[in-house]
Amino acid sequence: MPLFGFLRDNVRFLGSGAILSFSSSYGQTYFIAIFAAQIMHFYGLTDGEWGVLYTVSTTASAIVMFWAGALTDHFRVRTLAIVVMPALGLTCFAMAGSSWLWSLVVVVFFLRLFGQGMMSQLAVTAMARWFSARRGLALSISAMGFSLGQAVLPVLVASLLLIMDWRAIWLGTGLVVLATLPIILALLSKERTPQSLATSSTSLGMDGRHWTRSDVLKSSFFWLLMPMLLGPPAWGTALFFQQVHIAEVKGWPLVDYLALIPLMTVIGVGSTLLSGQFIDRFGTARMAPIYLLPFAAAFLMLAFADSLIAAAIALSIFGLGHGMQATLPAAFWAEFFGTRHIGAIKAVSTSIMVFGSAIGPGITGVLIDLGYDFPQQMVAIAVYFVLAAALVWFAVSRAASRLPAPEVDVKGA
Repeated sequence: MPLFGFLRDNVRFLGSGAILSFSSSYGQTYFIAIFAAQIMHFYGLTDGEWGVLYTVSTTASAIVMFWAGALTDHFRVRTLAIVVMPALGLTCFAMAGSSWLWSLVVVVFFLRLFGQGMMSQLAVTAMARWFSARRGLALSISAMGFSLGQAVLPVLVASLLLIMDWRAIWLGTGLVVLATLPIILALLSKERTPQSLATSSTSLGMDGRHWTRSDVLKSSFFWLLMPMLLGPPAWGTALFFQQVHIAEVKGWPLVDYLALIPLMTVIGVGSTLLSGQFIDRFGTARMAPIYLLPFAAAFLMLAFADSLIAAAIALSIFGLGHGMQATLPAAFWAEFFGTRHIGAIKAVSTSIMVFGSAIGPGITGVLIDLGYDFPQQMVAIAVYFVLAAALVWFAVSRAASRLPAPEVDVKGA
């Protein structure tokens, strides 16, 4: 089916995926970290203490996601959105009213669970299940919501902080989330049937079968991919989490550094769209081994960047990997393990990725307190990505022959 026809026939579902992706921003690190200076000042926290608190709350949310993410195999996205979005909105209100340190721990936990965790899970799992031959394209279009949030919100919030109290911004954020819910419900008034209720349209994985979560966890193939799962969320999250620290160490005005994020996002959007097309054409087996390399190059360049121009180039390269991250992992699980149990399988990977986003800020924050600034840590991070890419190549080269023949979409699905 031509691209225009595909978009026309599926605009309702693609639009809902993009809005869900955008709404996950309010629990993403790049949004929360904008308030790092205000939070640390209000609660009297050091970089390391704030990082550890963030790690503890995010780790707890990752554990809960292991169970909660599997709900997408049993309930429609519309049904889950009725619960998840109000919960996220109320959590934003709680951030605006929080006064005690223990309450900050709880609020960050729920922001990460409902924002980064469940909102992302709803968007990505829906695209992976609803579409087959055009899965990569659907994921890339849905991921535009992630890119838009990352491009717009940091600069917008940084500007608002110059004229508004940070708590007032969180109050407004909660109102926006609640106002978005009716739009999602309208778009999904005629939602596609989940694969758990229509197993005849599921896609097979390796060895021509549907893998269960238990099967995946017993597979050595999955465990070889663990560094790939942990790397981008751990060190990518740290990059956003420590953005205030990076600007201070490099001597760059924070607003000027944050102004580079839209450039990274534009590159990421292009990478997302292209990677979606490449996934549909070549499959994830060919793309997975190379997608970590832009991260390695970006961290290495940013470590030695001495100007905002050099930082812009480094973040642009980071955008290449970040764009592929928005599409490739979800399509990868569907291609290698099938879609019948994709919610439960994606919940495992999401839990690991959320855990990665927990340890990144914690590790880097503690090292900062020990005297190793984040740019100094970036060389080791670059080496990590190179080694992780080598493991992915080894795992995929052994497993690719077990994949079934490519599927053909019917009626633009």
